[in-house]
Amino acid sequence: MLKLIKGGEVYSPDYLGQKDILLTNDKIYLIADEINIDNFSIDIDVIDAKGDFVVPGFIDSHVHISGGGGEGGFSTRTPEINLSTLTTSGITTVIGCLGTDGVTRSGEDLLAKTKALNEEGITAYMYTGSYSFPIKTITGEIKKDIILINEILGIGEFAISDHRSSQPTIEQVKQAAAKARVGGIISNKAGIVNLHLGDGDKQLDYLENIVENSELPRKQFVPTHINRNEKLLNRGLKYALKGGLVDFTTSTTDEFLEDGETKCSKALKKFIDEGVNINNITFTSDGQGSLPEFDKNGDFSGLGIGQVSSLFKEVRDAVLDEKIDLSEAIKVITTNPARNLQLKNKGELAQGKDGDLVILDSENLKIKTVIAKGQIMVENSEILQKGTFE
Repeated sequence: MLKLIKGGEVYSPDYLGQKDILLTNDKIYLIADEINIDNFSIDIDVIDAKGDFVVPGFIDSHVHISGGGGEGGFSTRTPEINLSTLTTSGITTVIGCLGTDGVTRSGEDLLAKTKALNEEGITAYMYTGSYSFPIKTITGEIKKDIILINEILGIGEFAISDHRSSQPTIEQVKQAAAKARVGGIISNKAGIVNLHLGDGDKQLDYLENIVENSELPRKQFVPTHINRNEKLLNRGLKYALKGGLVDFTTSTTDEFLEDGETKCSKALKKFIDEGVNINNITFTSDGQGSLPEFDKNGDFSGLGIGQVSSLFKEVRDAVLDEKIDLSEAIKVITTNPARNLQLKNKGELAQGKDGDLVILDSENLKIKTVIAKGQIMVENSEILQKGTFE
């Protein structure tokens, strides 16, 4: 069945005005001022979007889809994510990763969950590895993983400047990044290096050293959690002004914010005001990841769970509270991650692109309807497609 979204205010993310969008199978077939269906001889599912905003489906490129955690013992391992948790948050493309635990959580398990989400109706990819070095891969080599396994886009969440990392040397990080880059070149993928930044004093020292003393480009790396404290945020600002990519984490707690973490919507406003190109900024949720708390001695004291629902909430706050135009704010979860990860059919509403879109209430920017690969997953806030075991 064809699907026609009628009369919405379309942000591609650039504002296109009031348009009709025709979906055929899993693709956008046509965007026009008006699409007349009177002469069609087949059934068409018509969705009335008049008075609403229509935007590209969201990309969350840092989610612990198979679960994470375990930093407070085995009982604190966080659960894997459900399909509807993603779709009700507007997420139509997700990239899975492992974090601190690369022992009881494996790359094989992450790959299986990635494949499962693809079967359930959204688009899913993953990174190979975890916090630790040497990077534990599925095939035994970074390049082989990226080249031979379709779902693997790069390496990550590789930890630096953190007491939980393997304390790798600059040379070790450089060598891993070089392998990821070559793997990406051979397989026509991004070969991206997703770097976890902790609270350590080294901050971006490793990364600055690598890009200044090697042929590896800045945009091979996506350092995340840049907003975790003011010092790192300011260091990230300087890095971004040089053309580097930076990623803000939307999942947080009141305690983290009180301790100096910057709310993503406010961090985005700050970077834009300071002259950073918004195309270099992304938001990710760190969904299903553990949000561990440590006391002044570095001992574990508590745990929360990252929420993928925070991804669009921070974009929404950027528009409503920080007065950033929707066409700009939405880029951090659509066109920007699509470009960084070389997902050529994602992140934009245009003819021939994947049929991933979200319909928003124009008055409050709440998510109403979500379509992934041409299939309605959520309609008027009602879940139509659930995961296998939901």
